[in-house]
Amino acid sequence: MLETPRRARQAATLGLVFGAVLLAGAATGAWGDPGTPPHRASADAAPAAVGVVAAGQDPAGAALSEQQAEHLIGASGDRWGAYYSAQEYAEFSQGLDGRYLGVGLSVGRGQDGVTAVSQVRPAGPAAEAGIAAGDRLLRVGEDQADRLPVTEVVARLRGREGERQAGSEVTLAVQRGDGEVREVRLHRVLLDSQQVTVERLDDGVVRITVRAFTSGVAEQVRAAVRGAHAGVVLDLRGNSGGLVEEAAGTAGVFLDGGPVGSYRERGGTRELTAPPGGDQRTPLVVLVDGGTMSAAELLTGALQDRSRAVVVGGRTFGKGTVQQPSRLADGAVLELTVGRYYTPAGRSPEGTGLTPDVPATASEDAGALALRVLAGLGTRA
Repeated sequence: MLETPRRARQAATLGLVFGAVLLAGAATGAWGDPGTPPHRASADAAPAAVGVVAAGQDPAGAALSEQQAEHLIGASGDRWGAYYSAQEYAEFSQGLDGRYLGVGLSVGRGQDGVTAVSQVRPAGPAAEAGIAAGDRLLRVGEDQADRLPVTEVVARLRGREGERQAGSEVTLAVQRGDGEVREVRLHRVLLDSQQVTVERLDDGVVRITVRAFTSGVAEQVRAAVRGAHAGVVLDLRGNSGGLVEEAAGTAGVFLDGGPVGSYRERGGTRELTAPPGGDQRTPLVVLVDGGTMSAAELLTGALQDRSRAVVVGGRTFGKGTVQQPSRLADGAVLELTVGRYYTPAGRSPEGTGLTPDVPATASEDAGALALRVLAGLGTRA
């Protein structure tokens, strides 16, 4: 049997891809880092300069069954090793590009067992069909939604094997209140996963929530802090990590260049640096918890080590290793750990996580605490 952390990571990776269509909390556990296409760098895949296997290469020389791959990983003792089918890996890569295939709605299930629409994406297929938050989802295809696990409902909204392509169709039966049951046909499309949320509070504070570091996140954060504001809360709670270059780019929003961290593996050390020109004056609080992972921990550690931010909340997850993906002959991908990354002060989050400067107690509202800490830092000079 695989170790629990590995199973958790694979389930958590699916959470990143499904997260844009699944109600928060419907999936189990915190998100984890997805596998990374060979031309990308993430906290779970070695940067291309360090020798990530290129597309089309066959390092294993032969296909492995999932059972054989899991046995290989288990025998190696690699806590974070993982196996992905070709389809899973393609979806993870798509997720890192900040997109997902779906119909633009989120679902949840109440204690009464009723499956309902919790959120509808504006201008998406569901919204255009007149579906609204609060509508009851009665059927997906020919099956009653209430009799399926929520994760299976989500999977069917996204499409089964052979249906996972833009333009494929799914039929839903929905009901608003006690009204008439409507049957609607929706066509799946590629949608942006919206990993960044920006709130502008009355006191001039900007609160930026980043759920994962997918493509384009750094520029979205940079755009969020343009203009006058008294302070920033960067909320990384539950952040699954993702692309290292996006985490480093986000660090560059608040740093004027300099080190973000380093990556160490058998061939030596590679330095990660922030782009120059960031805002180093505006008071900044970083909000973290036990779901803050990997590239999000790298960013947190950089801002903490360089005394740029006060870190508030709970101890972070503790994943500081780097995985290298190897493509097998059948298109599946095997990821094995090849090294660790470190913060500018030489700390590795692996196994221990990062300790906040201002811990939040179990009964305390960490978000409110972050705002109080920010107020204590004063305003921009």
